[in-house]
This record gives sequence, C-alpha cells and structure tokens, in this order.
Amino acid sequence: MADPKADLLRELHHGKLLVLPNAWDEASASLVVEAGFPVVATSSAAVADALGYEDGERAPWREMFAAVARIARAAPVPVTVDAEAGYGLAPDQLVAELLAAGAAGCNLEDTDHRTGGLVPAAAQADRLAGVRAAAGAALVVNARIDTFLPSRGFSGAERTAEAIRRGRLYRAAGADCVYPIGVSSAADLGEVVDGVGGPVNGNTGAELDLATLASLGVARVSFGPRFYRAGFAAMRDGLGELRRAAGMAVPGA
Repeated sequence: MADPKADLLRELHHGKLLVLPNAWDEASASLVVEAGFPVVATSSAAVADALGYEDGERAPWREMFAAVARIARAAPVPVTVDAEAGYGLAPDQLVAELLAAGAAGCNLEDTDHRTGGLVPAAAQADRLAGVRAAAGAALVVNARIDTFLPSRGFSGAERTAEAIRRGRLYRAAGADCVYPIGVSSAADLGEVVDGVGGPVNGNTGAELDLATLASLGVARVSFGPRFYRAGFAAMRDGLGELRRAAGMAVPGA
C-alpha cells in the first residue's frame, strides 16, 4: 500500500535538487522543518553517538528505531532513515520496523560490518529486492554504494566502474535511488549519474557545491553527521571562551 509521505518523498527525487540536512533527535528534526526543508533525513552516526554508541551498527537497532519514531512523531514531513546495513534483520522485519517507526524512506548500505568489506553485489541486490517486495510503494529505498570508502578494496577508476555496476543492479532490484557515498570528484560523480541512469544521492565537497551537484543531475544531497558535529565544535569553542573569561587554567596544563 502506498503512503502519501512516501509518495511525496519519491516525487521529490525528480525535479529540483532535494537537499537533506540530517537530524538526530526531535529538536534537530524540528529545526529542519522550521527552516522549510520538505523532508527530514536521519544520520546513523549522529543518532548512535547521541545514544552513546559508535556508528557502524554498534547501537542496538531497537534503540535506533525508537529514536526514529520520536523524530517521526515530531516531524510533519516525510522522514527517511539511515538504517545502516539493516542490522541483520530479514527484509520483512526490517520493513515492518521502519514503517512502525513512521519512516517514509530508508538508506541501506552495502558494507558488511562484520568484515569491513562489501557485501557481494548480487547478494545485496537480492536483499534490496526483498525489501522492495515487503514494502511495496510504502518506502523510498536509497541504496548506498560504498566503493569510494577507504578499505573497501577499490581504487581509481575501478571505484567508479563498480559503483555504476552496483547502481544498475540495485536499481533493477527496486531501489528508488542510489548513493555512492564519499565521491569527491565532480567527474567521478558525473560518470555515476550518467552510468546508473536513475536518481543518485550525492554529498558536498571541495568540488561539489550544491550548484555543481544540480548541474550534474544529482537528485538529492545529504550531509550525514556534519551538523551534529558542528554543534559540538561550537560548544567546545564556547566553553573555551567561557573558561578564559572565568580565569580557569587550561586542562592538563
């Protein structure tokens, strides 16, 4: 069964660049909505850290989905969830938990967190097909491709070629969008967009501002834990100023 929020999220992949500043709790999600963004995306790294865990499926999935449910209750717009690699849940259970939490979409990555390498492309495509079969049109699936991340076994042009191969497989399996995370080159990202032939999620960087991403035909852009970490950096600076104003000694001096 389709869902109006999932339908809207899917539509927003076709047209103007969809900008997704990632949230980690109800307050940050509310800020995203108040700023006028039409969708709230979560960051697994930020959510896990706020809960006291490291990223990489080290946080219990029930706690992660409970956080998502709180965000979805606070946000009147579609919420798309960074569900990492799916926490080892079978596709039907994963979909059930995401929908119960109020998600309209999800990211699913092809890193195997037990080994640090990549899940074989065919096996990941089969998993995505299972998620699509279980969800129908009720979830927008963004299939993350991790060939550009360090220690995944690819380098140079090989990263791009494998990202395109995986992107095509994942789209054929039912993914609405693919996300070659970690691309820093406009040329590489342009090749992926052209090679996959469907919606692609990008990230910003030195060569990749929003205007460049839009010109390359990127459908959406997300920021991961950037805003979460920026908040801590601002607090650290503010505490340093406060310490100096109070005449306190430098810690460890």
